[in-house]
Amino acid sequence: MIGRKKIFSAIFQKNPRRNFSLLSKNKNKFVAFILSPLMLYLMFWLLLPMIFAIILSLYDYSARRVGGSFLGLGGNNPFIGLGNYLALFEDTRNAQQFQISLRNTVLFSFLVLPLNLLINIPLALAIDSVTERVKPIYRFIYFLPTVTAAVGVAIMWKYLYHPTQGLFNMILSGLGLQTVVWLGNTKAIILGVPLSMWSTIITYLWQDFGFNLIIFIAALQGICREYREAASVDGANNWQIFWKITLPQLQPTILFVCVTTMISSFQIFDLIWVMTEGGPMSQTRVLVMDIYMNAFRSGQMGYAGAEAIVLFLLVLVVTLFQMRLMRNRMEA
Repeated sequence: MIGRKKIFSAIFQKNPRRNFSLLSKNKNKFVAFILSPLMLYLMFWLLLPMIFAIILSLYDYSARRVGGSFLGLGGNNPFIGLGNYLALFEDTRNAQQFQISLRNTVLFSFLVLPLNLLINIPLALAIDSVTERVKPIYRFIYFLPTVTAAVGVAIMWKYLYHPTQGLFNMILSGLGLQTVVWLGNTKAIILGVPLSMWSTIITYLWQDFGFNLIIFIAALQGICREYREAASVDGANNWQIFWKITLPQLQPTILFVCVTTMISSFQIFDLIWVMTEGGPMSQTRVLVMDIYMNAFRSGQMGYAGAEAIVLFLLVLVVTLFQMRLMRNRMEA
């Protein structure tokens, strides 16, 4: 009997172009079959809600009012065009809360990113230099907070910051120093940033930096060690090796980390909500929290939709700027 391999070989020898074309078509059908459920999932849970948010932002919509027959739009939920967007910058209490939330969100994100890089890059270099036996242990320890629920992390750190029973104030008391109200002091300002904001940033960094650390360690392992060894033989010190060889090789990874970290920090909500609920005096009130309060507490879904679109545009602009900046530096 002729084996399957011989039959397959004979077919391909007879008309190879036709058979490769058939294989290509079958491959495309297989890929389309595999990706279709994912595309439908993304369309249903991401694209359609985004389109609906854009539509809502053009209406004075509230779920508490009875509107028209199509998705409750119209009637008591009238179309107002760009009215919600203009209202974000008027001299009203809601607009002031939005502006404070927007400023806090930008401040939070632009503080988290450089601090994240300053922690992760040196730590990744240190872990990459240890022996292969203990390296997985370090990766596991530092990555562990990342898989911990944000609510649990917030509750734990809120207890650490407790003004009387918290660990930090116990240490200060033991050293004979004055205790600190970490999350409730409106007058404590460090480098122009409220202490309550610094406290939430520290908590966020503790939970989040392990994810980027694993990425940097993987990137460092992908750099050819021969480059660094050759530079060392030529007399370069550790700083010169890092600045001239390691850092340029890490630029694509740094771009990825910058983009994902900024997107994540712009959407911060649960951790700050549990720790401060936006206080004290709205010093930690962020944009997603303001969207939640307007949509589900005040019932102003159209106004909240406009805020959500502004947040989306802000993240989009910052992401495109980061990618353009890093691409220009990599091409230089």
